[in-house]
Amino acid sequence: SKPATRSRHSTFASALTLIAAAMAPQSAHAQAPTGGDIVVSDPVVPDTITVLATGTAEPLRDTGQAISVITGAEIQTIQGPDFTRIAQTFPSLNIARNGGIGSATSLFVRGADSQQLLVLIDGVRVADVSAPSGGYDFGGLVSGGIGKVELLRGSNSVVWGSDAVGGVMAITSPAQNGGHVTLEYGAHNALTAEAGLGIERSAYGATLNAGYDRTDGIPTLATDTAANGFRQWHIGGNGRLALGGNLDLVAVARYADSRVGIDSYDPSFSFLGHFGDTQTGRQASGRIGLAYHIARLTLNAGIALSDLRRAYVDPPSGTLTPDYTTAGRSTRADVSGHLALPDQFALDFGADDEWTSFSDTYDPKSTARLASGHALLGYYGGRLNIAGGVRVDSHSGFGTHWTFGANGAFEVADGLRLRASYGEGFKAPSLYQLNAQFNGNPLLKPETSRSYDLGIEHGTAGGPLHASLTWFHRDTRNLIIYVDCFTRVTAGCAAQPFGYYDNIGAARAQGVELEGDARPVHSLSLRAAASWLMTRNVTPGDADYGKDLARRPRWLLSASGDWTIAGQGPLSGMTVGGDIRSSGASWDDAGNMVRLAPYTVVGARVSLPLADHLTLYARIENLGDVHYQTAAGYNSYGRSVYAGIRARL
Repeated sequence: SKPATRSRHSTFASALTLIAAAMAPQSAHAQAPTGGDIVVSDPVVPDTITVLATGTAEPLRDTGQAISVITGAEIQTIQGPDFTRIAQTFPSLNIARNGGIGSATSLFVRGADSQQLLVLIDGVRVADVSAPSGGYDFGGLVSGGIGKVELLRGSNSVVWGSDAVGGVMAITSPAQNGGHVTLEYGAHNALTAEAGLGIERSAYGATLNAGYDRTDGIPTLATDTAANGFRQWHIGGNGRLALGGNLDLVAVARYADSRVGIDSYDPSFSFLGHFGDTQTGRQASGRIGLAYHIARLTLNAGIALSDLRRAYVDPPSGTLTPDYTTAGRSTRADVSGHLALPDQFALDFGADDEWTSFSDTYDPKSTARLASGHALLGYYGGRLNIAGGVRVDSHSGFGTHWTFGANGAFEVADGLRLRASYGEGFKAPSLYQLNAQFNGNPLLKPETSRSYDLGIEHGTAGGPLHASLTWFHRDTRNLIIYVDCFTRVTAGCAAQPFGYYDNIGAARAQGVELEGDARPVHSLSLRAAASWLMTRNVTPGDADYGKDLARRPRWLLSASGDWTIAGQGPLSGMTVGGDIRSSGASWDDAGNMVRLAPYTVVGARVSLPLADHLTLYARIENLGDVHYQTAAGYNSYGRSVYAGIRARL
């Protein structure tokens, strides 16, 4: 049943009261202020700091959760605008894309649905609240303007709330002192131009980045003969200003304008190559807030906005007027903090209030409100670190939901740690699933999960030798499934004769993942990730009970290495590297009728400094020209060559 408005406000007000009362004197656990969910700049050692465990910056070694970090230096080494090439270096992460860059792209973490991955860009939640599933489409994200990517694998809704079922991905823009310009050209008439400029001082800092990407692309469908292009320009930035009295003003903003061809049924329609139907997307996001910090306390508060509008054009209709449009907006007010308590205890806490709205060509505007509060109490004793917490969410549609979680890490010997975590997750029904006039169901409840993992870890990421082995298990219940009333007649078909959404699904995922990186010598860096995964439909009475979930291969492997030539010769400083991505077989459908074949793709790259501030680089993707599909019926890139130049100012 729906909670009364007064009770929703009481939940939020109670959490605010807790924060206001927390004014007390900072332990070694407390780190630099983060501006709410925002990390304006990385701490001193960015590859060993995360915000995903507690919402406050802390060393990776202090958490029992499985978290991986890709730094800005590694992103630069990978090269190119394709974000999926960065994402594929994480363990237990599979990618499915409907064609070339810019096409609909899904990321499956530990076998969870793509929409069950919470995505943050500079701390702002960027899910498409107008999409049927309410998830984030990575097709509109390029690597330009990204300085760091963190991935928490496993459920963690205690800290992050809705959508954090499979994991949480935090993408952060860099804070830089100086500037850079990158220009790249290559296969399929692809052009990338990206630039950034920033200033960092003790009392203030600001960074602005902008970029343009375009390509003629490849045929989207395997049956197409004409290529489908992609074009995007984006601009973003971050800033901070010390106001005095331990108070800072922090802000971030990002805007991206994209256009992509989604099939080639009408090759006579041309835009940067051949397009059939096209999709445009305009996404704006940002946050402005205050960060207050004294000896033992850090407080952050702010307002965040994410707005995404899409339009679909069908040229055969004889007009360029969109045939279908969607508009989704999320506005979020948040307060969070970290309080260092006596005897090496610490409290991380927060509260937020989110308003979302959705409309499309066929559905009038609908809205929802979600008020939340959470607290996480931890003991950080050096060798032993334990944390546990609770969250309460009050939704205007489905009512109140409680979430629990705990994790711990114990250093059994120098550099050797044991990790364990238990996390619960939930995903609120999307506005489309609740309110779409032809198939919505206002009685939907949130999807829920329980996640467990155990791990052993040696060393620290970026050190001489780092390796971790993790076992994980997740059960997900109340999955929202679309019931097609043409093939399955149920009681709900009386109200929605075409079909409707219902909480009838259940799934299980379990597996093992191995991650490591090493620097056997200063000039050589190696990185690898491997996972074995088993996913199952465990919906009672379902026709597909016991079958594998779609697009979840049993095993995944990625590895890369880079060697830098030392000395004083003409090739001094040149870096030669390569990477490999291998995937096992999987199914493209819930009934396990359409098989996706296993594949292995190899790439090679090189970079050569021409001067102190100028670098020439090149790469070959899919060196063996392997033909493979990550989604049945859709093409992937064959052998492709790219070259570019990068200047630091």
